[in-house]
Amino acid sequence: MNKKILSIQNLSLKIGANKILSNISFDLCKNETLGIVGESGSGKSITALSILNLFNLNNTFSEGSINFNGTELSNLYDKNFEKIRGKEISIIFQEPMSSLNPSMKCGDQILEILTNHFKCSKESAKKKVLNLIERVQLKAPKKVYEKYPHELSGGQQQRVMIAIAIACNPKLLIADEPTTALDSLVKNEIISLIKSLQSEYKMSVIFISHDLNLVSKFVDKIIVLKNGNIVECGKTEQIFNSPSDEYTRTLINSSPPKKNRPDRLLTSTLKKNKLISKKEREVQHSKIYNQKPILKVQNINFSIGKEKILYNISFELFKGEVLGIVGQSGSGKSTIGKVILGLINPQEGDVIYKNQKISKIKSSVYRKNIQLIFQDPFSSLNPELSVGYSIIEPMIVHKLYSTKKEMKNKALELLSQVGLSSSDFEKYPKEFSGGQRQRIVIARALGLNPEIIVCDESVSALDVSIQAEVLNLLSDLKQKFNFTYIFISHDMPVIKYFTDRIIVLNNGQIVDFDETDSLFKSPKNTYTKSLLEASGF
Repeated sequence: MNKKILSIQNLSLKIGANKILSNISFDLCKNETLGIVGESGSGKSITALSILNLFNLNNTFSEGSINFNGTELSNLYDKNFEKIRGKEISIIFQEPMSSLNPSMKCGDQILEILTNHFKCSKESAKKKVLNLIERVQLKAPKKVYEKYPHELSGGQQQRVMIAIAIACNPKLLIADEPTTALDSLVKNEIISLIKSLQSEYKMSVIFISHDLNLVSKFVDKIIVLKNGNIVECGKTEQIFNSPSDEYTRTLINSSPPKKNRPDRLLTSTLKKNKLISKKEREVQHSKIYNQKPILKVQNINFSIGKEKILYNISFELFKGEVLGIVGQSGSGKSTIGKVILGLINPQEGDVIYKNQKISKIKSSVYRKNIQLIFQDPFSSLNPELSVGYSIIEPMIVHKLYSTKKEMKNKALELLSQVGLSSSDFEKYPKEFSGGQRQRIVIARALGLNPEIIVCDESVSALDVSIQAEVLNLLSDLKQKFNFTYIFISHDMPVIKYFTDRIIVLNNGQIVDFDETDSLFKSPKNTYTKSLLEASGF
């Protein structure tokens, strides 16, 4: 039997008066992979930070035992901890851009950890850095060494983070949501890389994620956390195939199904749904597509400097449809959204809204009819404004109502429509969860009574259960108000479930465009096939 490398017993943690973790206990053996799953706020990342003692808070109180390779970590002082952090135990964070130093070359950031933990010449250290860059499958190591983080894609940045993490041959690697913001192709590459490095370095891995389906593919055992408590723990097959806890079943069932199309996704409050038949879908599509398009995108070409971003993009959008746009990071998805919203002007081509070029429509009139739901609701809400005022602000700008009372009544109505209460009107963004903040952003977008809503990765950062609730909300609103959605995403199961037609983008070009089910059944382009295969289709 493998030797235990980490043993956590009865770990409890408070921040101020708030209990964050309660009696967490688990063991991890050498070369074993443990998955920790749960919703945002369940205590996943806090558990990881506890192992490394990475809290920068004075009012943190913890008790219990964290034993790593025979050393009791809870008794260590900072200087002794520094010898373990990065060398014996390493961590890969969720967002590489905010974890990497923007003012340091990528190579120097890998070099820094080597020189901190080992005595070696700069020449030999640099040689090892180039080898590490190669090991994490980045091409042209010497060029990558000289680049700054902003010059790399999200997947490349995450590979640099992995190079930093494995630089000192750690015994334990903690991967905290390392693939959440990545598309399916890059996500698979990063997971394969972590697995191959684990095999090569014989290290143990703790993989933290909110996606139980993703974790189930490659971990040996799983811990399911809810509100700082372990609700289920066991071997992957057993938990995935026959979960004993209701919460675990909800996490599994909240993911969009791959083989059929329900009218709504199952959530903690919605236990039953009905399947949409092929005939029902055909009838629905005949209504949508037997009308004139509400928006036309014609021969759009867009460049930044000498770099061409979009090539000859053309398509039509029909009232009441959900048009999906998919592709890898950097394929031009969000750029198309910005062109449609009138936020950037293409060098060639036109966007035509109701038979009129948008360049000829007054921007205040056009933008009232086309709204945007951002990927990150926290950064798209002003932290110093109450959510009620955030919803009212666009109404003031567009002079929709004559009195403040009318505006407030409309805002309260909108809060109710997105499943929030009137008492939330005076609260601030920090008082809400990620899913609730996204509901607020949706309420703000609805405030102007738009015809078209652009959803730019608007559910990609959410837990699967919260994602299901937001997708159900968007479906409810579409049914009630006949909205038209442009749904930009890299998540193929979500795209399959939610859209009527799909545009597949690769390097700024449309390589596939078809009705959703037809495209998933018979993709025409090899790139589309690779996207589907990477997502398990």
